[in-house]
Amino acid sequence: MATATDLKSECIENCHKCLTTLGDMFTSMCLDQGGEHVSKQHTKLMLDCIASCEACVSFMSRNSSFHSHYCDACAEICAACADSCEQIGGMDECVRCCRECYKTCSAMSA
Repeated sequence: MATATDLKSECIENCHKCLTTLGDMFTSMCLDQGGEHVSKQHTKLMLDCIASCEACVSFMSRNSSFHSHYCDACAEICAACADSCEQIGGMDECVRCCRECYKTCSAMSA
């Protein structure tokens, strides 16, 4: 059984991976592809996901008692971002990391 410390470490790792993957995919793929990849809704979701993951890493890293609030929001945003990336297609890496981040952030928000 995973300890709370293990879960927090995994969540920080997943959030960090998610924010770096999304940042890389947005700048190296979405901007090049154009079309739906740079639609207003999709772009905002990706940027929101990056920002929420950054906030979670920050709050969890300093053991803030408010981390659960940020993890709850991050889980919701990651789920929406994963759905958007899946719908657009060709973004399997983003879908995977968003779903992993969703799982651990959901657990950390409980």
